[in-house]
Amino acid sequence: MMNELGMHETLELHELLVFKNLCLTKSVAMSGLVQDPTLKTILQDSEAGDVKFIQEMQSILRRRHGFDE
Repeated sequence: MMNELGMHETLELHELLVFKNLCLTKSVAMSGLVQDPTLKTILQDSEAGDVKFIQEMQSILRRRHGFDE
């Protein structure tokens, strides 16, 4: 299935990857400034989800381009 991605799908994955990298960077930067424990927990959960998403997208793109892990 991964080798069947069209160019536009690959570009959309790249856009999502860039967006999630931006979200992760902002969450990490802001978590150092946040003092509210609930908000800090939300940011940490978001960071964990973003890292997982980024790893999955990188894996898909590597397979798409023939760079198996």
